[in-house]
Amino acid sequence: MLDYLTAGIAFWMTLFGVQESLLEFRLGYLGRYWFLAISASLLLSFLLSAPITITLIIKFAVDPFTFPGNVILCALAAVIFGVILSLAQWLILRQTEMTPRVFAPINTVIGILIYFLLVWLNERTLEWSGNPIQGWKTVVIFLAGGAITGAATGKALDFYCERVEQRLIQLEREREEKERQRRERIEREKLESEILEREILERKIIEREIALEEERKWYEEHGDDNFDYEDEDDDE
Repeated sequence: MLDYLTAGIAFWMTLFGVQESLLEFRLGYLGRYWFLAISASLLLSFLLSAPITITLIIKFAVDPFTFPGNVILCALAAVIFGVILSLAQWLILRQTEMTPRVFAPINTVIGILIYFLLVWLNERTLEWSGNPIQGWKTVVIFLAGGAITGAATGKALDFYCERVEQRLIQLEREREEKERQRRERIEREKLESEILEREILERKIIEREIALEEERKWYEEHGDDNFDYEDEDDDE
């Protein structure tokens, strides 16, 4: 069992360390908590899966060394580890504006698959009891596997966040462009309205001047006869 625990620690701690070093540039200060948060979630997953596994082995006689007992226990452990690790990753990623909703479960599933693949390939050199990992080559394999997986998944998240960031910048530029066009349209409509009002006012002034000029000409041609007749009637 010590071999498997040592292999798990070598793989997962290396994976999380490499991811943190890559994500810190993209996530800022939140990247510093990546290793601690996920390491704590890994420990919590182990504490949850251990009593369940022991209960299944003792009370339900599930054999961890033969099929299907080994598959049942591995699947149960993978589900518990996957849920807790995905939750821890999601809690960190959701604090950023570039939250990739699917990365946490995908990253966890990839890590679990790679780890079980390494265990399966190195099963002959691993022991349930005894000294932690007898062969140094096995340690190197798990360390390299964790580093490669961490670099691949971390870079994938970095690339995804970069694309999301570019999309957010593009959306912000489009919003600013729409806002600028809206302001220009409002200013243009306001200017057109002012020009129209000024033209209407000028037209009314011109019409009034024309009407006054025609009235003046009419009085010049005909005189104010009504006014004269009214004065004569008053004198009589």
